[in-house]
Amino acid sequence: MADIVVVGAGIAGLAAAERLLQQEPGADIVVLEGSSRVGGKLHVGELAGQQIDLGAEAVLARRPEAVGLIDQLGLTRESPAAVGASLWSRGALRTMPQGTLMGIPADASTLAGVLDADEVSRAAHEQPVHVEGDLSLGSLVEQALGPAVVDRLIEPLLGGVYAGDARKLSAQACLPAAYDAVAAGGTLTALAARAAHAPRSDAPVFASLAGGIGGLPIALAQHLAAKGVTIETGAMVREIAYITNGFELTVGSAREPRTLRAEAVVLAAPAAPTARLLRDIAPDSAQALAAIDYASMVLVSYAFERGAIPDDTSGFLVPPVEGRDIKASTFSSAKWPWLRTALPAYDVVRVSFGRAGEVHTLQRPDEELAAAGLADLAGALGRALPAPVDTRVQRWGGGLPQYAVGHLDRVAAIRAGLPAGLAVAGAAYDGVGIPACIASAHRASDQLLTRLAGTTQESEE
Repeated sequence: MADIVVVGAGIAGLAAAERLLQQEPGADIVVLEGSSRVGGKLHVGELAGQQIDLGAEAVLARRPEAVGLIDQLGLTRESPAAVGASLWSRGALRTMPQGTLMGIPADASTLAGVLDADEVSRAAHEQPVHVEGDLSLGSLVEQALGPAVVDRLIEPLLGGVYAGDARKLSAQACLPAAYDAVAAGGTLTALAARAAHAPRSDAPVFASLAGGIGGLPIALAQHLAAKGVTIETGAMVREIAYITNGFELTVGSAREPRTLRAEAVVLAAPAAPTARLLRDIAPDSAQALAAIDYASMVLVSYAFERGAIPDDTSGFLVPPVEGRDIKASTFSSAKWPWLRTALPAYDVVRVSFGRAGEVHTLQRPDEELAAAGLADLAGALGRALPAPVDTRVQRWGGGLPQYAVGHLDRVAAIRAGLPAGLAVAGAAYDGVGIPACIASAHRASDQLLTRLAGTTQESEE
């Protein structure tokens, strides 16, 4: 019998194993991953002979969890270049307005160009919003500042994080500072102004690794294996059942299953498979998990001969109201100096497709998506582009959880329904970014050990 089994070897599952190993150095820890590799949505692959990210490309450096893990593993952080970003709005690339908080302006006049004169005037005359319980972030901002702020600023920025619809995503979960400010009788504009005038750190906002942040889970898995943690890929967990003093997991194919027993379990898989595993042992939690929807997306990466793409911007976001196929583009060579050094003869660019509910967009073959991405890139830049020397299409089916209105209550219900000895972690709960996933892993691990300690103490008494 293993002491603890972690289901899922994405960054959350691996971080949970690492935290458990820190707290219980002698524990027998097994990590089971159903796919053929570790890392989950963090993944690297080859383009033009160079390893690049095919999933998330950076971590938020002003949160401690991810950069702390990078430093702990002895890896070298890579910082982005000091180049700004743009919005492709009203047919032109426009500099992203300064002094905004997730698109909420400290001064509405800075939105001129992105918004027309009437829309700027509406944003300048903030209206009070009465809140009772959670509501969508889009609804909150629209009532306060007008629909254009949502359509042309909130939507593209949230789309880059959640691939979701701002008018369906929870204000409490996605931007709690905005909800709290309004609930306390304040204004969104004042909140953004405080954020804009807060003391600034010279430290970069984001960080990555040479070769891509997808190398982080690989390095972490190697570290864990060297410390005695067992990590199995191709080990699909199909069922979890109670046994005396723990759990029994059914692992492997339906034709050749095997069983593994553990005193405790951390489930660090997406919501749907976690719900299936909890169906019999925690039905209320399973029901709440099954209600969490996911959005799919596609990332297309291109390598062009050097000089095809501007190097004075990190890329651009696209408001859905523009009616374009892509929702964003990253000029990766301009953004990441390590990539410019590694591929000096090429410009590397990637575009992303997929917003919640846009199933039809992603049903097209890879070749059509790659061509559509090129067409939108050319449209944004206002000129034809040469044929890329290499292209890579990466699909992420069910890649991003949607934090619908009421998400915080839903997550509380999920955790409340779990039995002692079992915890959950990952992007479905407290944030979709890498630091948030690591934080959820730490929370799950600490909670698990605390509850196990309490159970042991009760049995001894």
